Amino acid sequence: MTISGTAVAGDRKLKTVSLTIDGLKVEVPEGTTVLEASVKAGIYIPTLCYHPDLEPYGGCRLCVVEIKQMRGLPTACTTPATEGMVVTTESPAINEIRRASLEMILSTHPCECLVCHRRDRCGPNDICLRSVAVDDRCVTCPSNQDCELQKVVDYLGVHELHIPRDTTPRDIDNSNPFFDFDHNRCILCARCVRTCQEITCVGAIDMANRGYNAKIAAFNDLPLFDSICRSCGECMVRCPTGALNPKEVIRSDKEVKTTCGYCGVGCSMYLGVKNGKIVGVRGDPEGPANQGRLCVKGRFGIAEFVNHQERLNMPLIRKDDKLVEASWEEALSLVAEKLGKYRGEEIAVISSAKSTNEDNYVMQKLARAVLGTNNVDHCARL
Repeated sequence: MTISGTAVAGDRKLKTVSLTIDGLKVEVPEGTTVLEASVKAGIYIPTLCYHPDLEPYGGCRLCVVEIKQMRGLPTACTTPATEGMVVTTESPAINEIRRASLEMILSTHPCECLVCHRRDRCGPNDICLRSVAVDDRCVTCPSNQDCELQKVVDYLGVHELHIPRDTTPRDIDNSNPFFDFDHNRCILCARCVRTCQEITCVGAIDMANRGYNAKIAAFNDLPLFDSICRSCGECMVRCPTGALNPKEVIRSDKEVKTTCGYCGVGCSMYLGVKNGKIVGVRGDPEGPANQGRLCVKGRFGIAEFVNHQERLNMPLIRKDDKLVEASWEEALSLVAEKLGKYRGEEIAVISSAKSTNEDNYVMQKLARAVLGTNNVDHCARL
């Protein structure tokens, strides 16, 4: 909430500034950028290099705005909001600069479909009526209809390019077992590079070369699998185009919130579900333990073992030297009956690394305080 120009966050009081954006009064904490203030006010400013998890970059030059008494057209993502600032986010001059910047981005991107007014009426198996040679198309891209570049192109109304294009085919790095890196669809926004440096602190990739030869590359231009990449996929989830995508992309029908079961950290996540099976995983931005981030096991390992055909769905108990399915009530009653024959140190308890720290704490309390044994072990053997 706001009290006399001061925002209250917990027990701290944060100074706020008041500015006007497109005639709308907006009050934000001191240090907020113009772009963040616009997002708060519900005003859309096109951008491709900005991401709320990353430091301001100003590389794509699409978020330029007019600010009263400020020279030129500054980028909204790198300009701090100040008291009394008057911002204009939309004008013919602004959009002309944005279109010029966007055309430079599209000069090395497969954009026949992007700038085509018939894009929405085409199907994946249709022959392109503009050019039969067009094979890398929006309708065949795994990020189609979930692509930030499409949104910006449609918003600015770009239907023609006025600068030379470089259509030289580029490499597709499919060495990583979990996702592919298609350099043909990369727009050099550097989100992946900044993610690897700022969030995971690995630094497996960086910008290499210049001009039309510029690309994202690992050290010594090695394939991702041979680099220090940890396959966490954090770069992939922040890519605004189809350059970084999972090996298999399936759109889910719904999402189910849950906690990752691979270790005791307690990362919160959403499981994408279709036809009763997990088809995708994304981190929960509100998760207190992970804030939307996941490791390689959490992001890419859940669906494999949950959907595995040999996964047990019911408890098994041994009858006549054979394991047969049983209800939970029957299995737990059998365990209680068997345990009742032993006392104290005759019993050992093994806990699981896939349970939360809190569950493991309760397990050792059960062993020591209830069963009377100190024979407690844990399956984590890394």
